[in-house]
Amino acid sequence: MKVISATEAKNSFGELLMSAQSEPVSITRNGKEQGVLLSSREYAALKRQALVLAVQEGRKSGSAGALDIEVIKNEAKQRADC
Repeated sequence: MKVISATEAKNSFGELLMSAQSEPVSITRNGKEQGVLLSSREYAALKRQALVLAVQEGRKSGSAGALDIEVIKNEAKQRADC
């Protein structure tokens, strides 16, 4: 994984974006990793993988019982408002 300081990332952001298309780039501040820049393709793959794992765990946990679509909508709206 390529490593770059936050200052370098700021000064060469276009190059940083191009580098992230081929491999993740670690961004450091004072020698400590503060973040990792991924390509959108890699990020989407990680999200898909997390979703697959969540679905598998949900299936293993058993029946959810009766579902009420209005309750689900309200809970989703409340989470979005936070």
